[in-house]
Amino acid sequence: MSPRTLAQLTPEEVLARFDAGPTTGVFTDGACEGNPGPGGWGFVWVADNRIVREEHGNDPGTTNNRMELTALIRAYRALPEDATVTVYSDSQLCVNTVNQWAAGWERRGWKRKTGPIANLELVQELWTLSQARTGVQLTWIKAHDGSRWNEYADALASLSG
Repeated sequence: MSPRTLAQLTPEEVLARFDAGPTTGVFTDGACEGNPGPGGWGFVWVADNRIVREEHGNDPGTTNNRMELTALIRAYRALPEDATVTVYSDSQLCVNTVNQWAAGWERRGWKRKTGPIANLELVQELWTLSQARTGVQLTWIKAHDGSRWNEYADALASLSG
């Protein structure tokens, strides 16, 4: 990632600046400087505006979609199988992959009608984790709209690159 700019806030700055949005759930994000390029991922699990758990990491040569998928995978791994919680992602591609497309791809032997599935190994892992956690609802959240914990996940992902 590039050196921190005014637009890239630290997690602490996010907490001081934002208070809108859901106060309970798991918020995930991935970031990449260039595509491909160095990237990072992060998630934060909160209950009543208090952090239960957070993680972040990086990859020196990756894509934004790989980081978004990795953030979700790491978040799902952190959840017990009997968890009842909403997981938020600002990646419509990732949310649609789990909520709409993966079941059909699995039935067709992990093939799309229009060609290969990008990041197949990550998609398969995320799908397996999502199927094992039936109480988890994956929901899209708009990026950069001032939602405190989504902005926080973005800051974690940006720290990691």
